[in-house]
Amino acid sequence: MASRVSVGQLLSVSMMLLLITVSVAADDHVLTLDHTNFTDTVSRHNFTVVEFYAPWCGHCMKLAPEYEKAGSVLSSHDPPVVLAKVDANEESNKELANKYEIQGFPTIKIFRNGGKNVQEFKGPREADGIVAYLKKETGPASVEIKSVEDVTSLIDDSKIFVVGVFPKFSGEEFENFSALAEKLRSDYEFGHTLDAKFLPKGELLVNRPTIRLFKPFDELFVDFQDFQVDAMQKFVEAASVPIVTLYTKDPSNHPFLMKFFESPNDKVMLFINFTGEHLDAFKSKFKDVAMAYRGKGVSFLLGDLEASQGVLQYYGLKGDEAPLGYIQNNDGQKYLKTKLNPDHIAPWLKEYMDGNLKPFVKSEPIPEINNEPVKVVVGDSLQAMVFNSGKNVLLEFYAPWCGHCQKLAPILDEVAVSYENDPDIIIAKLDATANDFPNDTFDVQGFPTLYFKTAGGNMLQYDGDRTKEDIIDFIQNNRDKTTQPSSVESAPEKDEL
Repeated sequence: MASRVSVGQLLSVSMMLLLITVSVAADDHVLTLDHTNFTDTVSRHNFTVVEFYAPWCGHCMKLAPEYEKAGSVLSSHDPPVVLAKVDANEESNKELANKYEIQGFPTIKIFRNGGKNVQEFKGPREADGIVAYLKKETGPASVEIKSVEDVTSLIDDSKIFVVGVFPKFSGEEFENFSALAEKLRSDYEFGHTLDAKFLPKGELLVNRPTIRLFKPFDELFVDFQDFQVDAMQKFVEAASVPIVTLYTKDPSNHPFLMKFFESPNDKVMLFINFTGEHLDAFKSKFKDVAMAYRGKGVSFLLGDLEASQGVLQYYGLKGDEAPLGYIQNNDGQKYLKTKLNPDHIAPWLKEYMDGNLKPFVKSEPIPEINNEPVKVVVGDSLQAMVFNSGKNVLLEFYAPWCGHCQKLAPILDEVAVSYENDPDIIIAKLDATANDFPNDTFDVQGFPTLYFKTAGGNMLQYDGDRTKEDIIDFIQNNRDKTTQPSSVESAPEKDEL
């Protein structure tokens, strides 16, 4: 994507900052920032929205005209909303991207109070949606509820809404609630009122300062009366997750799925056919178990087999083993129960919670023939082929469905061919969706991930460019030599500075 050049970029830095402060150029409503002007620009505004992009990114190209259109609309908004962009792929801007933990493109961040508070943009990616989302974000974090009509317009049966009930809009309790609303405004909607009679569902029970969280599942609302900010945040985050999260094709479930998979809790998942004859029995038994272990560091998900194909593929599970129970804890241990029936659920979970369940170790069969240039490693051969091989091993962790892995495959083949006559080097791959591996040794957060184990036992993660030349350079610079290689097609030598 070609970046547009603003008037400010053609002037000195001081003149550019002056122009930014006064107005945005009429024909360009998205400021172009970089490492030289980012901090000064953000510090001059109470509210700045910044897109971190890469010129080659297709999603960024798609977003560009929508972002520009939104900037045009918001340039006349009161208070002003400043939209900006940073080429995070530019080498000089990478330190800036690292500072704000940019992991992919495009990433949009909201900078408040001159950059003192930074939040993720979690809104739509089309112009009208961006405008509506940012208008809400520039307004008060919590809106006052003055009537039943306000409640009707703000609270519905499809979303989380948090209301604070107070005798007056002052004092520590109200101030802490306001701080919570500001902190969590990107994730939840907040309101406050002086009169509980406006609220639906049990308003007569509110007789002192109270937080009431409305939700579209389980008990529909829940109250809380500890106004310490940390306690309120824990309450809101816990209460806004269903006792059992549903994995279906219904898009209204997606926010709750995100919370489930982002939770630090151990995850208990049950995948069944939602058109099967025993669905109600499974739902009832699974919810009973989830209720019994509520608040004990365990989260529960019930997945429709048809809708859950992606997550089954991600975990390397097979749909023909359903009804399928699967547990994964934070230590990377997995527990599997296939072909279960409703009466299996409670005793299986009790075994797990009591520490009596044996972990499941997943491995593909060890290949009988393994003579391709890139060797195949599986869970059961990892120890022999990598840890105990006495060789330098470059190991790729990949997923069969990963496009980046497919692009890397022929490059790794070329690297492996280059080392065919070197007895000290093994180039290998492991399907991370079908084989277990020690998470405390290999930190695999995405695919492909490359690790290099030297003959002496040092473990290094490769994070260089994915070219044949760069990978070979890395191997040559880090290998332990036990014998002299007969021939290696190495990368061209580079001039030293």
